[in-house]
Amino acid sequence: MHASPPVGDGGIGVIRGVIFDLDGTIADTLPLCINAFRLAIEPLADKTLTDEEIIATFGPSEEGTIMALVPEHYEQALADYLQYYQVLHYHCPQPFEGIVELLEFLQHQGVRVAMVTGKGPQSTTISLNTFGISHYFSPIETGSPHGPIKAECIGKVLEGWGDMEKEEIIYIGDAPSDITASRNAGIPVISAAWAPTADAEKLIALAPDELFYTISEFSDWLKLHINHKD
Repeated sequence: MHASPPVGDGGIGVIRGVIFDLDGTIADTLPLCINAFRLAIEPLADKTLTDEEIIATFGPSEEGTIMALVPEHYEQALADYLQYYQVLHYHCPQPFEGIVELLEFLQHQGVRVAMVTGKGPQSTTISLNTFGISHYFSPIETGSPHGPIKAECIGKVLEGWGDMEKEEIIYIGDAPSDITASRNAGIPVISAAWAPTADAEKLIALAPDELFYTISEFSDWLKLHINHKD
């Protein structure tokens, strides 16, 4: 078991709002994304694609990935991708262990919970409905086919949560870009390194406020930083 290193400067006080990423934070959905992309795009592109070629297009939503790889077959590829994504979701039927319990706890404590993901709206809906957890998140901000917009989406959440200070809200995500987006939005960022696809070294290099290798560690830390009602 890893020990979480002191990667940031700490100093986080009472947390009243938590914004979650989806892929790699809520569930191990990245392999599902890659498989669905390969099945949808390879027949139309008439070539095989490596994981690296697919991942290199990430940042925009899946619509942007498809536009980058098979722009001449955009409509067909997007329809096929979403079909495969839904059909193959049985490979990832549940969130990571402990996520639902954490969401329940936050709801019970009156902590606001939102989602900001780079996924498109349709695949986000598919995953949240599969997991049965969409009702925990308000608002849910999704990605853009034109490029990364997480910082702007975090800003929208902050605007909606206008009665809270920025230091009372955290973002939790598994990618280096999540750290950058949170910094640009001006809120503390927690790195999730519990997915098999997470690269802890890259996360540590960007000095998030905290980094956790397990959901239980994150949950324990979060419980110390929320405004308990009891």
